[in-house]
Amino acid sequence: MLRRIGILLILVLTLGLTSVVQAQPLTPQHSDPVWQASYWNNKTLTGTPTLTRTDETINFDWGTGSPAAGINADQFSARWTRYIEVAPGTYRFTATSDDGIRVWINNDLIINDWSDHAVRTVSVDKHLGSGHHLITVEYYENTGSAVAKFSWAAWRGEYFNNNNLSGTPAVVREDPTIDFNWGTGSPVPGTINNDNFSVRWTRTLNLPAGNYRFSVTVDDGVRLWVNNHLLIDKWQVQAVTTYTGDIYLPGGDLPVKMEYYEGTGQAVARLSWSTIGSGGTPPPTPPTGTVIVDNGGTGFSTGGAASSWRTANEGYNGTMLWTKNNRTEQANFNWAKWSPTLVAGGRYEVYVYVPYWYTTTASAKYLISHQGGVATRTINQSIYDNEWVSLGTYTFAGTANDYVYLSDITGETYLSRIIGFDAMKWEPR
Repeated sequence: MLRRIGILLILVLTLGLTSVVQAQPLTPQHSDPVWQASYWNNKTLTGTPTLTRTDETINFDWGTGSPAAGINADQFSARWTRYIEVAPGTYRFTATSDDGIRVWINNDLIINDWSDHAVRTVSVDKHLGSGHHLITVEYYENTGSAVAKFSWAAWRGEYFNNNNLSGTPAVVREDPTIDFNWGTGSPVPGTINNDNFSVRWTRTLNLPAGNYRFSVTVDDGVRLWVNNHLLIDKWQVQAVTTYTGDIYLPGGDLPVKMEYYEGTGQAVARLSWSTIGSGGTPPPTPPTGTVIVDNGGTGFSTGGAASSWRTANEGYNGTMLWTKNNRTEQANFNWAKWSPTLVAGGRYEVYVYVPYWYTTTASAKYLISHQGGVATRTINQSIYDNEWVSLGTYTFAGTANDYVYLSDITGETYLSRIIGFDAMKWEPR
């Protein structure tokens, strides 16, 4: 059938005809990671679909436009089908639409908002047993704006039959929470090992702005990223242990990723979070005229052996560079320079942001070029923990001669230390 449809489409294109080729409805497969979508040029999902395609998500705001060429801007309908594989638990399903929408889980109609209306959202909690479940979402648009969105609150869990998350996952499923104590058993008996397995969970959380404390309890290793910031890194064999990390979040949709591995013996993986205090306080606003030059941004440049540079999801804005040290100046040594664009010349205090990770040198030599010459400040990066460290206050001319320079030359034993290269800040004084 698909071959005949393809031949017909080639004939239509060859003859230059403008009619839309009718398509047959698509059937979802258990392993599909996408939605099988069918669109009709009527409000009742009747007849042969005008268009079939796959959609990665149901997250559409077409306004007064059309979903695709050949589909009406008004009075059309759509059906999306997909299997999801889940762990047992209660899931929240949410549909947002203008106009009608309805949702089935297997044969159970859980959302029925099949009427003309402005944009509105309906949520339903439903317990699902282990295994595959067929989701069907139907939608129609009458006139005006067209919105169709559907989602569910769950963690995407990728399970590997090794302890380093390598290769293709053996199982991909939805987990309602990360709250597991498998003992000496398997997360998926018969498919995933009892020992020497690993898991990566990902999800987007929508949280109000504030200070948060994330807590993980594991046996064995764990890494946790919150809003692309590596908050907890305990990738090691250990008995059941709990770790916490605090972070200010700006609010809205924020990515969270937790990686876990089990060596042998007991297997435990848990994640939770809570607000700290009554709502949290954002970082203080720097004085007017403050200039920050981050690694990779405007005003930042590097030199030396490209193969020696490394990147990490750590530090200011969640990224940094690092390299290992040279004892003395060598050919093609690594260096970086931060050059600010100051509003005007004057007195500025200069700060360097020193991340907790990838900063083991005790002898990072910063050269601060200012109006009066070049000053040198040596910083023990290993004693700081994600904080701004002052390099002193100087008078700057507001020209290209204003910069801070740092190289990998520390005087310490060759390749024995790590130097971090992150952000610089100039604050008016």
